[in-house]
Amino acid sequence: MSGHLLVTGFGPFPGMPDNPSARLARCLGTSVRLRLGLGRPPRVLVLPTAYAAIPADLMPALAEGPGAVLMFGVASRARRMRVEGLARNRGSLLYPDASGRPAARLALDPGGPPARRSTMARQALAILRRHGLSVLPSNDAGRYLCNASYFAALAAPCPVLFVHILPVPRTRRPRKAGGTGPDRQVAALADVAVALMIRGARLRRL
Repeated sequence: MSGHLLVTGFGPFPGMPDNPSARLARCLGTSVRLRLGLGRPPRVLVLPTAYAAIPADLMPALAEGPGAVLMFGVASRARRMRVEGLARNRGSLLYPDASGRPAARLALDPGGPPARRSTMARQALAILRRHGLSVLPSNDAGRYLCNASYFAALAAPCPVLFVHILPVPRTRRPRKAGGTGPDRQVAALADVAVALMIRGARLRRL
């Protein structure tokens, strides 16, 4: 498979000193299953939870030409994982980032489309459910850094997907809503990542 996989998570922010999305991204970076599936390790990027990280960190990583991008964020009130089908061209002037700054404007890209969609959401849902994970489709990535970074990444000419994970890894008893252990989660997301890269390789051959 040509190109490389870019995996992103976020660093800490107020109320979330140990962001599980960063830990999950790093776990995929060392996943033997993923390395065997790709033939190489992914590039892992933990973004500061600040709007400035999009032009400073995410955009240069996208400019490297990844074959696919798999993004993670934490949904602090979620009871199930969510596969985000789209990102909207909207921010919020009410909620500051970890640096204390809100979005610069209400429209993330004043000249851009109202929303951008992922072509991989449905397939990712099917893969995660085959692994026994409880996961929901979503068309609302919020109005914070998750949505802003997803909207920026979806402009890249490769498959991109954003997954919202739970705030606390379930290493003991899962809730009835359907949590599973971290090993199964990493294995399932490794398979999603491989599917993203396969789709990206097909697109490049067209």
